[in-house]
Amino acid sequence: MSNPTTANIWPTFRYRDASAAIAFLEAAFGFEVAAKYENSDDPQRIDHAELRWPGGGGIMLGSARDEGVMTKTSVASGSVYIAADDVEELYHRAIAAGAVEVMGLTEQDYGSLDFCVQDPEGVLWCLGTYRGAGVE
Repeated sequence: MSNPTTANIWPTFRYRDASAAIAFLEAAFGFEVAAKYENSDDPQRIDHAELRWPGGGGIMLGSARDEGVMTKTSVASGSVYIAADDVEELYHRAIAAGAVEVMGLTEQDYGSLDFCVQDPEGVLWCLGTYRGAGVE
């Protein structure tokens, strides 16, 4: 397992209900909350959260709002691919947590076992065993 602090790529997302998104991502995939900063004026608003992936790296997210650089992106849009060893287990875990299946467990021509689901706000999460060309 790689060190979570060595990751250099951190996808970022805005959610209408960031607290619910965090709870879903913990339950569905096993993300771990490393930091969560609630807004002092509105405790329902998450100004910034960092969720670590147990295999290394992570994502950042926050509540949708009308200021800041993230206003240039759509709310709850985009997709992420995560390389994992326990893909079948994660598939069942994600479905049990309420993810919407987009592509069930599929053996790809290039040897990866993959699946894709959408979270409750529509972000596409694909997980598979493929780690990239030339990566062992």
